[in-house]
Amino acid sequence: MERQQILDLYQWAPGICFRHPVKGETATIHVETVRPAGGGLQDVRACVDCALAMEERRKAAAERGGVAYKPGMLGGPDPADQP
Repeated sequence: MERQQILDLYQWAPGICFRHPVKGETATIHVETVRPAGGGLQDVRACVDCALAMEERRKAAAERGGVAYKPGMLGGPDPADQP
């Protein structure tokens, strides 16, 4: 699948990337919501570069595990975790 096809599987919104906060507000996807020790909820968001890197890692993990890789699942079930 091509880069843009993978990116099109996600809903993008302005936000701060968890790995690149110095970039400031940029297009991001929601990856996860966590509960920090200090309380409350914090959304974890990823920029284009991070989303594509995470998809590459998911694809490699799926291949190692002998399961089918399906892009577009960041923040959802990981195919490498499927039986």
